[in-house]
Amino acid sequence: MKYYVIAGEASGDLHGANLIAALKKKDPNAKIRAWGGNLMKKQGATLIKHYKDLAFMGFVEVLMHLRTILRNLSFCKKDILKFKPDAIILIDYPGFNLKVAKFAHKHNIKVYYYISPQVWAWKKRRVHTIKKVVDKMLVILPFEKDFYNNYNIDAHFVGHPLLDEISKIKHVNRQTFIKQNNLHPKKEIIALLPGSRKQEVTRMLEVMLRVVPKFPNYQFVIGCAPSLPIEFYNKIVGDNNVKFVVNKTYQLLQVASAAVVTSGTATLETALFFVPEVICYKGNPISYSIAKRLVKVKYICLVNLIMDKPVVKELIQNDLTVENISDELKQLLSDPKRQCSLIDDYEDLRLKLGNAGASKNAATIIINDIKKKSK
Repeated sequence: MKYYVIAGEASGDLHGANLIAALKKKDPNAKIRAWGGNLMKKQGATLIKHYKDLAFMGFVEVLMHLRTILRNLSFCKKDILKFKPDAIILIDYPGFNLKVAKFAHKHNIKVYYYISPQVWAWKKRRVHTIKKVVDKMLVILPFEKDFYNNYNIDAHFVGHPLLDEISKIKHVNRQTFIKQNNLHPKKEIIALLPGSRKQEVTRMLEVMLRVVPKFPNYQFVIGCAPSLPIEFYNKIVGDNNVKFVVNKTYQLLQVASAAVVTSGTATLETALFFVPEVICYKGNPISYSIAKRLVKVKYICLVNLIMDKPVVKELIQNDLTVENISDELKQLLSDPKRQCSLIDDYEDLRLKLGNAGASKNAATIIINDIKKKSK
C-alpha cells in the first residue's frame, strides 16, 4: 500500500519515523512519501520537504511567511494526486495538515491523524473540521480519547510514542559522556533545551544564557537540535561559558541534575528521564497576546496538562526572567523534599501514559482499517 505522511517539526519527524518503521514491518511492500526530516528519510520514506522549511510558529510569523506556506500547500496537493496514496497520515502541525485533510477527504483518500493538534486547548472549532474530514484520530495523551469521543469522533488512545523512543536508549555512563564531550569531570550538569525552531531558539537561549553566571559551581550544556547548524548556536552563545551536544538530548538528560526547557515535547521527555525542570516560554508579544485570549487550558506544559496540576514551574512571557529561572533552579537543586515530590509525580505521569507500543498500535489500526474499507 501507499502512504503519504506529513510532519512539520522535529518531534513529528521522530514520531513519524517510528510510525514508518512500524508500517513497513506490517506492510513490507509499503511505499511512503513524506514531509518531515532526516529520521523519516532514514526509515526509507521519500522525503519531499524538510520540516526546517515548514516550521513557522506564531500569528505574526505565519503572516510573514504566508506566501511560502500557500506555495507549499499547492505543491503538496499536486504531489498527493500524482502519488495516489491509500492513506494520508497527518502528524500534529494543524494549520497546514487540516487543509490537507480537507483536500484528501474531497478526493476520497483515507485520512488518519496521528498525534492530535491541541484543539482541546484552543481553536476548538477545529474539532468540527476534524469530524468532517478525518477518518480516525490516533491520540497519544490519555484525556484526548474522551475529548474526541464526546464529539462522536472515532478516536483511539495508542499510548505515547516517547515511551518507545526512551526504551531504546542505552544507559549512558556519566564519566564516558563527560570525557567524550569535553566536560568538567566534577561539576554537575544543567541542561539547556531551547527548542528546535530558529526563532524560538534565538528568543529562549538569549534568556537562558543570562542564568549561567549565577551558577558558577555547575556546568551548562545546550542540547542542540540536529536540524540547526552549530554556527547558528555559536552566534547566539558568543563568549558564554557553555558547551554543546548535538543530537544527544536523551544522553544529556541521563546525566543532568536539572534542566531549563522551552515549552514543547522536550518538557515531557525531561520528565520521563526524571530530571527536575523549569519550563520557559516567550513568544512574539502580538502573537502571545492573541493566543492568551484564545487558549482555554490552565497550563502550557504537557507534564502539567496530563497531570492536571502544577507539577513543574511554568515561566511564561513576562514571568520569564533571569531571576525567576535562577530562583526555581536553586530550589530544584537544593530542596530534597521538593525533589522527592517531583519524582513521585513523574512516576504517576509515566503510568498515565500507558505502555510502550504507540507506533505499532497506530500502524495496526491504520493498516487494518484500510484493508477493511477495501473489501
